[in-house]
Amino acid sequence: MEKLAFSGLIVLLLGLYATELRVASAAWQRAHATFYGGSDASGTMGGACGYDNLYTDGYGIKTAALSTALYNDGKACGGCYQIVCDASLVPQWCLRGTSITITATNFCPPNYALPSDNGGWCNPPRPHFDMSQPAFEIIAKYRAGIVPILYRKVGCKRTGGIRFSINGRDYFELVLLSNVGGAGDISRVWIKGSKMSNWESMSRNWGANWQSLSYLNGQSLSFRVQLTNGRSRTAYNVAPSTWRFGQSFISKVQF
Repeated sequence: MEKLAFSGLIVLLLGLYATELRVASAAWQRAHATFYGGSDASGTMGGACGYDNLYTDGYGIKTAALSTALYNDGKACGGCYQIVCDASLVPQWCLRGTSITITATNFCPPNYALPSDNGGWCNPPRPHFDMSQPAFEIIAKYRAGIVPILYRKVGCKRTGGIRFSINGRDYFELVLLSNVGGAGDISRVWIKGSKMSNWESMSRNWGANWQSLSYLNGQSLSFRVQLTNGRSRTAYNVAPSTWRFGQSFISKVQF
Protein backbone atom coordinates (compact mmCIF):
# COMPACT_ATOMS: atom_id res chain seq x y z
CA MET A 1 0.00 0.00 0.00
CA GLU A 2 2.88 2.36 0.87
CA LYS A 3 4.53 1.62 -2.47
CA LEU A 4 1.33 2.54 -4.32
CA ALA A 5 1.02 5.77 -2.37
CA PHE A 6 4.64 6.67 -3.08
CA SER A 7 4.19 5.89 -6.78
CA GLY A 8 1.18 8.18 -6.85
CA LEU A 9 3.24 10.91 -5.26
CA ILE A 10 5.96 10.52 -7.89
CA VAL A 11 3.36 10.84 -10.66
CA LEU A 12 2.03 14.01 -9.01
CA LEU A 13 5.51 15.50 -8.71
CA LEU A 14 6.29 14.72 -12.34
CA GLY A 15 3.06 16.44 -13.37
CA LEU A 16 3.88 19.46 -11.26
CA TYR A 17 7.38 19.53 -12.72
CA ALA A 18 5.98 19.59 -16.25
CA THR A 19 3.92 22.65 -15.43
CA GLU A 20 6.90 24.44 -13.89
CA LEU A 21 9.42 24.07 -16.72
CA ARG A 22 9.48 27.80 -17.28
CA VAL A 23 10.38 28.50 -13.66
CA ALA A 24 13.88 27.91 -12.34
CA SER A 25 13.56 25.75 -9.25
CA ALA A 26 15.61 23.74 -6.81
CA ALA A 27 15.39 20.04 -5.95
CA TRP A 28 12.55 18.71 -3.82
CA GLN A 29 13.34 18.51 -0.10
CA ARG A 30 11.50 17.19 2.95
CA ALA A 31 10.05 19.30 5.77
CA HIS A 32 6.82 19.70 7.77
CA ALA A 33 4.03 22.26 7.69
CA THR A 34 1.54 23.64 10.20
CA PHE A 35 -0.74 26.68 9.99
CA TYR A 36 -1.65 29.91 11.80
CA GLY A 37 -3.54 33.16 11.33
CA GLY A 38 -7.17 32.00 11.36
CA SER A 39 -9.52 30.86 8.61
CA ASP A 40 -9.37 34.27 6.91
CA ALA A 41 -5.58 34.61 7.34
CA SER A 42 -6.06 37.93 9.14
CA GLY A 43 -3.51 36.90 11.74
CA THR A 44 -0.76 36.64 9.12
CA MET A 45 -0.70 40.36 8.29
CA GLY A 46 2.54 42.12 9.21
CA GLY A 47 5.34 39.98 10.53
CA ALA A 48 9.11 39.69 10.68
CA CYS A 49 9.70 40.48 7.01
CA GLY A 50 8.19 43.93 7.47
CA TYR A 51 5.24 43.58 5.11
CA ASP A 52 2.08 45.30 6.29
CA ASN A 53 -1.06 44.44 4.35
CA LEU A 54 -0.20 41.26 2.44
CA TYR A 55 -2.88 42.03 -0.16
CA THR A 56 -1.50 45.51 -0.85
CA ASP A 57 2.03 44.14 -0.91
CA GLY A 58 1.09 41.56 -3.54
CA TYR A 59 1.09 38.31 -1.54
CA GLY A 60 -2.47 37.66 -0.38
CA ILE A 61 -3.13 34.54 1.70
CA LYS A 62 -0.65 32.18 0.03
CA THR A 63 2.08 32.84 2.57
CA ALA A 64 4.09 31.16 5.30
CA ALA A 65 6.36 31.89 8.24
CA LEU A 66 9.69 30.07 7.94
CA SER A 67 11.67 28.36 10.67
CA THR A 68 15.18 29.53 11.57
CA ALA A 69 16.75 27.02 9.19
CA LEU A 70 14.92 28.56 6.22
CA TYR A 71 14.40 32.19 7.26
CA ASN A 72 18.13 32.93 7.14
CA ASP A 73 17.95 36.15 9.21
CA GLY A 74 15.41 37.64 6.80
CA LYS A 75 17.31 36.97 3.60
CA ALA A 76 14.55 34.52 2.55
CA CYS A 77 11.80 37.17 2.73
CA GLY A 78 9.86 37.42 -0.51
CA GLY A 79 11.05 34.06 -1.83
CA CYS A 80 8.57 31.50 -3.17
CA TYR A 81 8.29 27.79 -2.39
CA GLN A 82 6.17 25.11 -4.00
CA ILE A 83 4.75 22.73 -1.40
CA VAL A 84 3.17 19.28 -1.72
CA CYS A 85 1.74 17.24 1.14
CA ASP A 86 3.64 13.94 1.36
CA ALA A 87 0.88 11.40 0.78
CA SER A 88 3.37 8.55 0.92
CA LEU A 89 3.63 9.17 4.67
CA VAL A 90 0.16 10.46 5.66
CA PRO A 91 -2.33 9.55 2.93
CA GLN A 92 -5.21 10.09 5.36
CA TRP A 93 -4.38 13.81 5.75
CA CYS A 94 -3.15 14.90 2.34
CA LEU A 95 -5.41 16.28 -0.38
CA ARG A 96 -4.10 14.34 -3.36
CA GLY A 97 -3.30 16.05 -6.62
CA THR A 98 -2.80 19.46 -5.02
CA SER A 99 0.14 21.78 -4.55
CA ILE A 100 0.57 25.41 -3.58
CA THR A 101 3.20 28.09 -4.12
CA ILE A 102 3.64 30.31 -1.06
CA THR A 103 5.67 33.44 -0.34
CA ALA A 104 7.90 33.72 2.73
CA THR A 105 6.49 36.69 4.67
CA ASN A 106 7.22 35.93 8.32
CA PHE A 107 9.48 34.15 10.81
CA CYS A 108 8.37 31.16 12.88
CA PRO A 109 10.36 31.47 16.12
CA PRO A 110 11.72 28.42 17.94
CA ASN A 111 10.07 27.23 21.13
CA TYR A 112 12.80 25.57 23.17
CA ALA A 113 10.33 24.75 25.95
CA LEU A 114 8.92 22.05 23.66
CA PRO A 115 10.74 19.18 21.95
CA SER A 116 11.31 19.66 18.23
CA ASP A 117 9.26 16.54 17.44
CA ASN A 118 6.32 17.54 19.65
CA GLY A 119 5.38 21.21 19.44
CA GLY A 120 8.72 22.89 18.85
CA TRP A 121 8.27 22.51 15.12
CA CYS A 122 10.33 25.60 14.25
CA ASN A 123 13.29 24.71 16.45
CA PRO A 124 16.67 24.52 14.67
CA PRO A 125 17.72 22.67 12.64
CA ARG A 126 14.24 21.72 11.42
CA PRO A 127 13.07 23.17 8.09
CA HIS A 128 9.44 24.09 8.72
CA PHE A 129 6.64 26.11 7.09
CA ASP A 130 3.98 27.67 9.31
CA MET A 131 1.49 28.38 6.54
CA SER A 132 -1.59 30.57 6.56
CA GLN A 133 -4.59 28.40 7.34
CA PRO A 134 -6.25 28.87 3.90
CA ALA A 135 -2.98 27.92 2.20
CA PHE A 136 -2.53 24.82 4.38
CA GLU A 137 -6.08 23.68 3.64
CA ILE A 138 -5.32 23.63 -0.09
CA ILE A 139 -2.91 20.73 0.40
CA ALA A 140 -4.07 19.04 3.62
CA LYS A 141 -7.01 18.58 5.95
CA TYR A 142 -7.49 21.02 8.82
CA ARG A 143 -7.69 18.22 11.40
CA ALA A 144 -4.17 17.05 10.56
CA GLY A 145 -2.59 20.02 12.34
CA ILE A 146 0.86 19.12 11.04
CA VAL A 147 1.87 17.18 7.92
CA PRO A 148 5.11 16.08 6.29
CA ILE A 149 5.71 17.90 3.01
CA LEU A 150 7.97 18.10 0.01
CA TYR A 151 9.06 21.59 -0.98
CA ARG A 152 11.32 23.35 -3.44
CA LYS A 153 12.33 26.92 -4.16
CA VAL A 154 10.61 28.29 -7.28
CA GLY A 155 10.22 31.60 -9.08
CA CYS A 156 7.60 34.14 -8.02
CA LYS A 157 4.94 35.42 -10.41
CA ARG A 158 3.71 38.92 -9.57
CA THR A 159 1.16 41.31 -11.03
CA GLY A 160 2.30 44.89 -11.57
CA GLY A 161 5.63 46.45 -10.67
CA ILE A 162 7.93 46.30 -7.65
CA ARG A 163 6.61 48.39 -4.75
CA PHE A 164 8.80 50.74 -2.69
CA SER A 165 7.50 52.03 0.67
CA ILE A 166 9.63 54.80 2.20
CA ASN A 167 9.71 55.23 5.97
CA GLY A 168 12.22 56.65 8.43
CA ARG A 169 13.34 60.25 8.87
CA ASP A 170 15.93 62.73 7.56
CA TYR A 171 19.28 60.99 6.97
CA PHE A 172 17.59 57.63 7.48
CA GLU A 173 15.48 56.25 4.63
CA LEU A 174 14.01 52.85 5.48
CA VAL A 175 12.63 51.34 2.26
CA LEU A 176 10.42 48.26 2.19
CA LEU A 177 10.51 46.35 -1.09
CA SER A 178 7.49 44.21 -1.89
CA ASN A 179 5.70 42.53 -4.81
CA VAL A 180 9.05 41.33 -6.14
CA GLY A 181 8.88 38.68 -8.85
CA GLY A 182 11.52 36.31 -10.20
CA ALA A 183 13.57 34.72 -7.44
CA GLY A 184 11.67 36.97 -5.02
CA ASP A 185 14.32 37.18 -2.32
CA ILE A 186 16.68 40.15 -2.56
CA SER A 187 20.46 40.13 -2.20
CA ARG A 188 21.36 43.80 -2.85
CA VAL A 189 19.68 47.19 -3.30
CA TRP A 190 21.07 50.52 -4.46
CA ILE A 191 19.50 53.97 -4.28
CA LYS A 192 20.23 57.13 -6.28
CA GLY A 193 18.84 60.60 -5.68
CA SER A 194 18.47 62.93 -8.67
CA LYS A 195 21.25 65.14 -7.23
CA MET A 196 23.66 62.24 -6.75
CA SER A 197 26.29 61.29 -9.31
CA ASN A 198 26.72 57.69 -8.10
CA TRP A 199 24.56 54.83 -6.90
CA GLU A 200 24.65 54.23 -3.15
CA SER A 201 24.56 50.67 -1.84
CA MET A 202 21.84 50.19 0.77
CA SER A 203 22.12 47.79 3.71
CA ARG A 204 19.50 45.36 4.95
CA ASN A 205 17.96 46.71 8.15
CA TRP A 206 15.53 43.86 8.86
CA GLY A 207 13.47 41.51 6.72
CA ALA A 208 12.67 43.18 3.40
CA ASN A 209 13.57 46.66 4.72
CA TRP A 210 16.69 48.33 3.32
CA GLN A 211 18.27 51.52 4.63
CA SER A 212 20.17 54.56 3.42
CA LEU A 213 21.86 57.09 5.71
CA SER A 214 21.99 59.89 3.15
CA TYR A 215 19.93 63.08 3.06
CA LEU A 216 17.67 62.53 0.07
CA ASN A 217 14.83 64.97 0.74
CA GLY A 218 13.78 66.97 -2.31
CA GLN A 219 15.28 64.50 -4.78
CA SER A 220 13.50 62.05 -7.05
CA LEU A 221 14.60 58.51 -6.14
CA SER A 222 15.71 55.62 -8.33
CA PHE A 223 16.41 52.07 -7.16
CA ARG A 224 18.42 49.14 -8.46
CA VAL A 225 17.45 45.71 -7.13
CA GLN A 226 19.46 42.49 -7.37
CA LEU A 227 17.96 39.11 -6.49
CA THR A 228 19.66 36.06 -5.02
CA ASN A 229 19.95 34.52 -8.49
CA GLY A 230 22.01 37.50 -9.67
CA ARG A 231 19.37 39.11 -11.88
CA SER A 232 18.85 42.84 -11.44
CA ARG A 233 16.40 45.55 -12.50
CA THR A 234 16.61 49.34 -12.30
CA ALA A 235 13.57 51.47 -11.51
CA TYR A 236 14.27 55.07 -12.48
CA ASN A 237 12.58 58.02 -10.75
CA VAL A 238 10.11 55.84 -8.85
CA ALA A 239 9.55 58.48 -6.18
CA PRO A 240 9.14 62.11 -7.34
CA SER A 241 11.09 64.90 -5.68
CA THR A 242 8.00 65.68 -3.59
CA TRP A 243 7.97 62.27 -1.88
CA ARG A 244 7.32 62.11 1.86
CA PHE A 245 8.05 59.53 4.55
CA GLY A 246 5.18 57.08 4.88
CA GLN A 247 4.42 56.98 1.15
CA SER A 248 4.56 54.00 -1.20
CA PHE A 249 5.35 54.00 -4.91
CA ILE A 250 4.82 51.31 -7.54
CA SER A 251 7.47 51.08 -10.24
CA LYS A 252 7.02 50.02 -13.84
CA VAL A 253 9.68 47.31 -13.64
CA GLN A 254 9.40 43.68 -12.62
CA PHE A 255 11.43 40.48 -12.85
